[in-house]
Amino acid sequence: MLVYILRRLLLAIPTFLGITLLTFLIINAAPGGPIEQKLQQIRMGGGGDGGSSVVISQEILDNLSKQYGFDKPVYERYWIWLKNISRLDFGESFTYQEPVIDVITQKFPVSLSFGLASLFLTYLVCIPLGVKKAINVGSRFDHISGIVLYGLYSVPVLVSGILLIVWFAGGSHFDLFPIGNLYSDDYDTLSTWGKFTDRIHHFILPLTCYMLGNFTELTMLVRSSMLDVTKSDYIRTARSKGLADNVVYFKHALRNALIPVATGLGGFLRVFLAGSLIIERIFNLDGIGLLSYNSILSRDYNVIMGITFISALLLLAGNIISDIIYVLVDPRIDFK
Repeated sequence: MLVYILRRLLLAIPTFLGITLLTFLIINAAPGGPIEQKLQQIRMGGGGDGGSSVVISQEILDNLSKQYGFDKPVYERYWIWLKNISRLDFGESFTYQEPVIDVITQKFPVSLSFGLASLFLTYLVCIPLGVKKAINVGSRFDHISGIVLYGLYSVPVLVSGILLIVWFAGGSHFDLFPIGNLYSDDYDTLSTWGKFTDRIHHFILPLTCYMLGNFTELTMLVRSSMLDVTKSDYIRTARSKGLADNVVYFKHALRNALIPVATGLGGFLRVFLAGSLIIERIFNLDGIGLLSYNSILSRDYNVIMGITFISALLLLAGNIISDIIYVLVDPRIDFK
């Protein structure tokens, strides 16, 4: 197992380099970089008809190129970025004029709180629901719950977010929840309990949006896995010995049925960057998803590469953790 983990870690290095190199080349090839945007600001500041008459000297262009590091070829800039990353130096944001790591960590709490809450609630609801559907396969409950789950899954996040606001945020029907933001304007004047309930109040609609799609995938995965296991010989043997259904399902079948689910737990690291652009835009949440979107629009290369670096690292680590969990829950698996 140790040899396998070491081999996976070594294979992760070229994968990581490939992800970051491809991202670096794409964003550098995209038109409208930081220099062009800075020049546009200078022209707009020149007044007149959009500032088009303002003359930009070659000296200013050279200074801007040097300021943003574009006076060097792209391969040299990538090499400098790798050297800086080895010291955990992500550079400075062109937009925020702050260290990139500070900009990203400021957005972490929003995305992390929604990521953790949706992960916990999804597993808490979907595993019992999937088991119940498998036990009652072919029943009215199985059919109706399946239709509801697939119906929820087929609704795009953008549409579900708008529907939730229209129905439950005072749009046309019920005025039960706020439209957006993380807390109310008078949050600082509330008591501790009041702040807690205020946060929960603002949490419900965006969290529901986060979870709707995940519900269907995990529930149907548990149901299918449980059905496969209950057809195994050892389950038939357990039944032939006269064991109660609860003992057969929850003592003998459930553990093996959860193997595909447990291996997905390695993806929990992605909750640190679980921000969804659409949800954060709809509910006005200042998280990682919105930061990524704004950084791409403003060509904030250092922030884009910082988020790419952390995302790639969490993805690769999550895959290795999934493999380790696989061996822990099923000793028959040997990676030698």
